[in-house]
Amino acid sequence: MVTLGDRGHLPPPEELASLLLLVAERRDKQAFASLFRFYAPRLKSFLVKQGFNDIECEDLIQETMLNLWRKAESFDPGKAGVSTWIFTIARNSGIDRRRRTARMVSRPVEEENDEPDPDPSAEDVIIIRQNEAAIREALGRLPVEQAAVIRMSYFGDNPQAEIARLLGIPLGTVKSRVRLALHRLRQIMENE
Repeated sequence: MVTLGDRGHLPPPEELASLLLLVAERRDKQAFASLFRFYAPRLKSFLVKQGFNDIECEDLIQETMLNLWRKAESFDPGKAGVSTWIFTIARNSGIDRRRRTARMVSRPVEEENDEPDPDPSAEDVIIIRQNEAAIREALGRLPVEQAAVIRMSYFGDNPQAEIARLLGIPLGTVKSRVRLALHRLRQIMENE
């Protein structure tokens, strides 16, 4: 089993590639844990520099590493190194997060005022953050399979056919999981 040595040094690319290969071929949890321990602080530093707060960074790190786990077999060492591949996943997750946030903040222009308010009010920001936190908590109460398809569909803007392809499951299963997840989320949110 390959493990990363001292956290202070940058391991050789072949060591990182070996770990990723173990994840891809054997779904090796120890290799994944080693990659997580090595990359999590580096991803956080990268995401902070991109302007994300601590909570957003933690969410994006989780999303990035979940994508690494799911898509490890799609890594092509001929196209990019492991670090480049992982940081690209993180960058794309950050871009997707910003797009989602921008859509959530946008609202219709009021009839009395032709000019939209360029910045959300403090009250709007608080409401949005509370809603995001409630949704995130509700998603955490779903079975992993259901939460994954909701994140990929609604937060990742992936069509259901693409989700089926990425997860290697039938389209009908994706549709069923989405329907069940939305029903369960509705129940959770109504009971809050």
